[in-house]
Amino acid sequence: MAKTHSTQRAPAAPGATARALLCLAVIACGLALRSFGFQLGLPAVVVKYGGSLLWGTMVFFLVALLLPRRPRQQVALIALVIAILVELFRLVHAPWLGAFRLTTAGALLLGRIFSLWNMLAYAAGIMLAAVIDRLAASLRRE
Repeated sequence: MAKTHSTQRAPAAPGATARALLCLAVIACGLALRSFGFQLGLPAVVVKYGGSLLWGTMVFFLVALLLPRRPRQQVALIALVIAILVELFRLVHAPWLGAFRLTTAGALLLGRIFSLWNMLAYAAGIMLAAVIDRLAASLRRE
């Protein structure tokens, strides 16, 4: 029996440079939002969940950079699993972990308080990143 090959190819992904720049831009936006959001008069919900949305977006681009040959849907699924696991990790309490969470790095990387709403914001950010990634790929092909 002869093997049949599909003529469909997976959609192209943006280059590593584009994904790295997008990731850095998302990180800068997230840090700016968390640092200056209240000073700009943004509502607390925008600062809090906007930061979570951008964090999910960043996770997508980091996974995409680490696994460049994976299809976009797989990257999104892996990013979602990582984001959910990090959120669930907030339920783990140890003195050293609590001390780390009180630092700026700990708050940004791990967060302090478990929230199901964060998971929703992460998922929205990951979907946003997948759309941006697809748009970047289409611009690269032109």
